[in-house]
Amino acid sequence: MDWAKNIIQSTPEIALFLCLALGFALGSVKVWKLSLGGVAGTLIVAIVVGMFADVQLDDQVKNIAFALFIFTLGYLSGPSFFASLNRASLKYGVFTLIEIVMVLGITALAVLIMGLDVGTAAGLMAGGATESAVVGTATDSIAKLPLPADQIATLQANVGTAYSISYICGLITIVLMSSQVFPLIMRIDLRAEAEKLWRKLGGGTTDDNASPALPGLVGRAHQVVAADGKTVDQLETALGRGATVERVLRGGDTVGGTGDTRLLLGDIVMLVGPREAVLAGDKLIGPEVAPTRGTADLDLDVADVIVNTKGFRNGTLGELRAQIPPQQRHGVFLSAITRMDHELPVQNGTEIHKGDTVRFTGTKADLAAFTPKVGFRIDPGVKFDFVFISIGVVLGFLIGKLVLQLGDVPLSLGTGGGCLLSGLAFGWFRARDPKVGQYHPAAAEVIKTLGLATFICAVGLSSGPQAVELVEEFGFGLPVAGILMTLLPATVSLFVAWKLMKLPAPLTLGAITGQQCSTPGITAVQQAAGNSTPTMAYTIVYALSNVALPLMGPVVVAMARALG
Repeated sequence: MDWAKNIIQSTPEIALFLCLALGFALGSVKVWKLSLGGVAGTLIVAIVVGMFADVQLDDQVKNIAFALFIFTLGYLSGPSFFASLNRASLKYGVFTLIEIVMVLGITALAVLIMGLDVGTAAGLMAGGATESAVVGTATDSIAKLPLPADQIATLQANVGTAYSISYICGLITIVLMSSQVFPLIMRIDLRAEAEKLWRKLGGGTTDDNASPALPGLVGRAHQVVAADGKTVDQLETALGRGATVERVLRGGDTVGGTGDTRLLLGDIVMLVGPREAVLAGDKLIGPEVAPTRGTADLDLDVADVIVNTKGFRNGTLGELRAQIPPQQRHGVFLSAITRMDHELPVQNGTEIHKGDTVRFTGTKADLAAFTPKVGFRIDPGVKFDFVFISIGVVLGFLIGKLVLQLGDVPLSLGTGGGCLLSGLAFGWFRARDPKVGQYHPAAAEVIKTLGLATFICAVGLSSGPQAVELVEEFGFGLPVAGILMTLLPATVSLFVAWKLMKLPAPLTLGAITGQQCSTPGITAVQQAAGNSTPTMAYTIVYALSNVALPLMGPVVVAMARALG
């Protein structure tokens, strides 16, 4: 095996992509409902490879990767973070506060009881809180300590090892507690409670055997026979369920499709709407005919729109609909609402924030007329505004260079905190003026995941040589502390949400997984709930915790150093 070791040591880039490939393969393996995810899998593989061969990635590669990840994280969170700073949403900030106070408190106790060093303490907190970004901000802060270079390297390596142990324990704990144990403690049927909340928001049944809330949209052309003499309004009322008359052709010419247009025998009517409504066209209008000249431009299109219309304030979907007269949204169908890549219920009671992305389906002409009334239509051809994003990253590096000396501990936001803040600011500005700073969600997800995975791989490779020593030194103490780091804040938040704030069960569990920034957690809760109602609380708390927890990296380093 010496040849493999020599190749990896002489070509670190091979080690990087080998760890990424094996790590994401490991992270995709599911045991019951659990999977580690690609980033955690990469860390474990990197630690093993680091134990096998002495491989080091260049520090500049590590810093650039982390800067891209943390800037993108802030950029995506910015609109939701600032939209959450209102009276209605800020009540959810208590869960982020509980998380911060509890994890810092538990880490302080672990330092005093177990004698943890600064790196192990920071990794323990990062893993227990299941917040990978803390690894970066903590290692960045450790690098600025007035210590010998070899000691700093050891402490930074300990961050990765402790994080990997604590993260696995924290992941299992939050998934099991939020989706299985907490509903039993609450003595509720989570699926029934989610169904009740769904109906309260204005939705119908979410039973697995029922039709979906928005069946596939289709367009059909029918020749008028049964509808002879009826007006367009009368026909649309008879069709129901959102079907609309887009165009009426008479003798090959368009005669309109307004509500008072009266249909005559032989007219061609172009319908657009949910499939189950349009299927009634044969009976209510007449036989279906092949599309003719004049209907070719009625192909259905999809538009993703960032909500930022002038004067818009956070409100429910029903309130947003009420602001736009029905005739102005004729033929346009809302099919999805997303916030930070998480889908929200398409119901009148769902709160819409400025910066949310809504997806509309309709004809090209209807979408072109309607979307400006809601916000800015995303150009699918533009994936990445290099100028805007690069300026943001540069600003983040500059902010990270600011240092406040507190005794012998230099407090600094570092690369992580600086790029996080600049990402928040640039993401907020983008939500206000979407004409600049295009960052397509798919492109952002690739940059964010690759940046974090590369950084975590670098940490894991450097942690390998010290991993065995650290585990031997602290034994079962680290896994136990990791479990408590997740369990105790979640339990306190359960009591606060369920007993004091009286939140519905789906929102309670969504808030708990949000304070942990746990995507596997909210996925498990959604599966147990049977619909997307838990994400309404999750996205708010996630946005707050996703900003606050990474900033705790320098704090935990300073605290552990003071206590140690």
